[in-house]
Amino acid sequence: MSKASSNSTKKISSFVFLIVLVTLAVSLAALFFGVYYIDQNTTVAGYLILVGFMAAALSVYVLLQTRKRIMRLKIEAPPIRTTIECRKCGVKNVRDFQRGDYIFKELEPCEKCNDKKLITAIYKEMPQKAKEMLPP
Repeated sequence: MSKASSNSTKKISSFVFLIVLVTLAVSLAALFFGVYYIDQNTTVAGYLILVGFMAAALSVYVLLQTRKRIMRLKIEAPPIRTTIECRKCGVKNVRDFQRGDYIFKELEPCEKCNDKKLITAIYKEMPQKAKEMLPP
């Protein structure tokens, strides 16, 4: 996802949030006036209370649905792996990437032959879903 589309998503969600808050405020005002005028005009007060409850319920529903959508859209970065090999005996080890790793960096001596180990690959581990989508 590009930076521009990420910013537009944030703007849209803050816009939706603002509309929902305004709707919630209007619904609370309708409830207040409905209760306040219940003695004077029962029909109008009943409509105000009905509109207030419906708008409040709609606002809460939209907030919950927006929150669910945001939770679903979170993207987790795949883990980055480093492959370490011994040049002499061929022992291969894979570990998480550490800051300062680069390909052909010499590391500590091998446990088997005491020759220096070498970083031979740095890669992102693909999620299972992405692997299934690749052609055979």
